[in-house]
Amino acid sequence: MAASHRPALRNLFDDSPTPHIAHPPHTHHRDFYLAADGSFRDSGEGGLGVIIETRDGGRIARLSVPDRVPDNNVAEYRALHLGLDVLAANVPPSARVGVLVDHDDLAANVNRATLAGRESDYRPPHPFRVPGAAEHHWRGIRARVNGFGELRAARIRSAENPAHPLANAPERFEHVNPTTEPDRPVSGYDGEQVPPPSRANRHAGD
Repeated sequence: MAASHRPALRNLFDDSPTPHIAHPPHTHHRDFYLAADGSFRDSGEGGLGVIIETRDGGRIARLSVPDRVPDNNVAEYRALHLGLDVLAANVPPSARVGVLVDHDDLAANVNRATLAGRESDYRPPHPFRVPGAAEHHWRGIRARVNGFGELRAARIRSAENPAHPLANAPERFEHVNPTTEPDRPVSGYDGEQVPPPSRANRHAGD
């Protein structure tokens, strides 16, 4: 998990801007929070980092997955795609989700997709700006955005992103990837039980 001096995901989300969507106090009450980051090196080697928590800080998943990507944009989109896939497998579809990313265009696109989902023609108020090489992952992200009760993204600085170390040093954090059930059961609404995280690194090459 993030170093102890870092704020919880909930606090980071509350204190960060949500591009294109107003951020009044009632929107702070998310059920789950997801931080994602992707890394890229000139060698083509990179990594995907994901942390998912409940609103009270309970851990659902923590992933640090090595990956080969063509550029940093694809790494960022792929990391969020992975995180949303894992989240969707472990929480109720009615969940209200707060996403934290340090990629400006990605945060803006996610919120445009949220707003587009409220319109009858599913068109965003502003055009999406998605790198061509990330289109596959963007389609997966957009499908996941529409699959939750409500979702919006906050933009944070890279230095604040708790998923950043996981993405940048997967060789050091391989031990965090889930092989067993989480520390405690994760409950949904009205006592509904949510299944434990699967071995989610199988999604990394999607």
